[in-house]
Amino acid sequence: MFRDRFFKGERFFHGFGRESPFHKGDLKYVILDLLKEKPRYGYDIIRALEERSHGFYTPSPGVVYPTLQMLEEMGYASSTERDGKKIYTITEEGSKFLAEQKDFTDEVKSHMRRHWNPENIGIFAEMMAEFGELARMMGHRARRVEPDKMKRIREVISRASQEIKAILEE
Repeated sequence: MFRDRFFKGERFFHGFGRESPFHKGDLKYVILDLLKEKPRYGYDIIRALEERSHGFYTPSPGVVYPTLQMLEEMGYASSTERDGKKIYTITEEGSKFLAEQKDFTDEVKSHMRRHWNPENIGIFAEMMAEFGELARMMGHRARRVEPDKMKRIREVISRASQEIKAILEE
């Protein structure tokens, strides 16, 4: 409750790899597009998405495997067992569906590129590491600080927040 109240539900405190760039239902288009490239295991899909997000998103098996099952039920993917694992392939019907939804699929891909702007990935990762270090330091040490120092820390953070907001709104 405290976290939700003060951090407005932001998820970046949990670390990278959790925040999904997808809207409900978008993942099926991305997975079909990956299957169009080549047959894949569920784990391969997870790794491909992690790679395309430059390490900032790793879908959970609890999201990927039910989506694959749904795609099979819809007739857009099929699976065969190889070495005790399922390998998924796009079906002709799945390829047709993907082609019919090309504009939407292209928009999802474009959204992914904007969400994980490759030009900013390195500096963003460094910035988030510094932010995480600040959060850890504040969580461990700031509670024991005298009130006058706590007030100064709060003022520094407030100024930084206002400056960052101004930069983002330029």
